[in-house]
Amino acid sequence: LGGEQASVGGLARQLGTTWRTVWRSLQPLLEAMAADEDRFTDVTSLGVDEHIWHHVSTKPDDQGGRGPKELTGMVDLTRDQHGRVRARLLDLVPGRSGKAYADWLTARGEEFRGGIKVAALDPFHGYKTAIADQLEDAVAVLDAFHVVKLGTAAVDECRRRVQQETTGHRGRKSDPLYGIQKLLRAGAEKLTDKQWTRLEKAIAARPEEHLQVWIAWSCAQQLRAAYRHHDPAAGRKIAEKILTSFPTCPVPEIARLGRTLKRWSQAFLAYFDTDRSNNGGTEAINGLIELHRRVARGFRNYDNYRLRMLLIGGGLDTLIPT
Repeated sequence: LGGEQASVGGLARQLGTTWRTVWRSLQPLLEAMAADEDRFTDVTSLGVDEHIWHHVSTKPDDQGGRGPKELTGMVDLTRDQHGRVRARLLDLVPGRSGKAYADWLTARGEEFRGGIKVAALDPFHGYKTAIADQLEDAVAVLDAFHVVKLGTAAVDECRRRVQQETTGHRGRKSDPLYGIQKLLRAGAEKLTDKQWTRLEKAIAARPEEHLQVWIAWSCAQQLRAAYRHHDPAAGRKIAEKILTSFPTCPVPEIARLGRTLKRWSQAFLAYFDTDRSNNGGTEAINGLIELHRRVARGFRNYDNYRLRMLLIGGGLDTLIPT
């Protein structure tokens, strides 16, 4: 189940038995491993993210539903002796809220909370509040991927707005801005000479109106440059410049992005002070979860789902004593 991405139903077919027989033999072992508090020791870096585990009724189980669609997942992002992150799923709890995260942290105890030095998160204030309340000694780090994603989204919003203002309709094949929508989502360092020519030609088609799109794209490239710089100190200087300049940008989408980053300024800059800590390992665990949910064709029981995902996410000790 854990190592070969198999499903319980697939194993049952290979063994010539039923799903229930296989699961009943595994469930007590997984429950015992999940209840072992020793798996929470030596965690110094913690990631958090949410995902959707079902798409049916959110009514309670006793009313025919499956409860909240969202689950909050906690992931161990502690680096090994070589400085590499070995992401490990620690738990899944119902709901996407600061309370769900805070309650889980409270249940782990003071020793666990005191050992967390870095807490990575997406730009969601609920998780930020939980970290501030429960992890007083930890440094909150805003995930780099989601910051760049916000910058790319601002460029896309700007392009659509300018498109409507200049043509009065949504993008069409013959429209210059519509023709470069994918280029605007790429990094400048990845563009070929031919793509640069296309980009410049589209901006020059209506230079006064399209200048806003060029400015927005240039600002998004500054975000990428801050994270891509080989020297964290130099990257931090770029990030500080972003916090100063973006809120006053004449392009409204970039100004709004600047205000958002300014509200998250400490967590935004912490990336450069914590050896580039990020939530990438958490996203990798989410990828494994998505894969197993597809293999199993979905789940109906939250408890079974949690045990299965803890197993494939490396959160359980699979060395079962005999």
